[in-house]
Amino acid sequence: MKRVWSAAVAVTALLLAGCGGGGAGSDAQPAASTGASEAAFPASAGGVTLDRRPARIVSLAPTATEMLFAIGAGPQVVAVDDRSTYPADAPRTDLSGFKPNAEAIAAKNPDLVVISDDLNKIVEQLGKLKIPVLLAPAAQKLDDSYAEIGQLGTLTGHPAEASALVERMRTDIDKIVKGVPARSAPLSYYYELDPTYYTVTSQTFVGSIFARFGLTNVADGAKTAYPQLSQEALVAADPDMIFLADGKCCAQSPATVRARKGWSGVTAVKTNQIVALDDDIASRWGPRVVDLVRAVADAVAKAPA
Repeated sequence: MKRVWSAAVAVTALLLAGCGGGGAGSDAQPAASTGASEAAFPASAGGVTLDRRPARIVSLAPTATEMLFAIGAGPQVVAVDDRSTYPADAPRTDLSGFKPNAEAIAAKNPDLVVISDDLNKIVEQLGKLKIPVLLAPAAQKLDDSYAEIGQLGTLTGHPAEASALVERMRTDIDKIVKGVPARSAPLSYYYELDPTYYTVTSQTFVGSIFARFGLTNVADGAKTAYPQLSQEALVAADPDMIFLADGKCCAQSPATVRARKGWSGVTAVKTNQIVALDDDIASRWGPRVVDLVRAVADAVAKAPA
């Protein structure tokens, strides 16, 4: 149930499923540090003001870690949480973003801490220790992701790199979406968070990505953004496509879906339109969202008319 709890906290309900590095697109590669000038400081963003460029950053959020390295702030990062699996050279530690410990964080002597959730009142605890904290919550839409990249760019002294990254992301995503041929009728899909049929609606960050392709979400109409559907309801919905975001966490695959009792008549199963996504990429709203968009585009383009 840890994944279900995470769904209520984070936009994609998969933050606790980040158990591997995953593939990397060109937009996800760490940018080279440019040695940002101290002239840009003091700097303010996201309710945080820094008098000088931070040299000891602690990231307690996998997405923030990816953003920091992508804008060239990697050399300033001294520690990341236990779920920050990308990039591979990030200084991963046993620090937890889900059970943050102020004493353990303070021991890293940070001059900036980045979190995605204010759990255990960690902002207040670190505030008492005079440690600046940027809260970069789970994005609800792509513009939220772009805004957080901009905030990190400002606070780390890499505003130009952050702006360039956002522009690349916008351009690449628009190009990918426009490159998928239009269909006479929309395809329906089911997005699986875990084998107990937790999913997302179009009101989530992930759902907004799929909506760009004109896909119809079989979970829309549910009372929550992260509903748990019944097997009977899913089979009756008969989705044209199934996307799995529970391969690493829960060992799900096209083969396990085909083997589920009662699923043989589902259109996605009959037509082999079961797409295994990278759990980590599907759960984060940073630079590698471009890879998620590309994976969805490839699947939609190959789906039967």
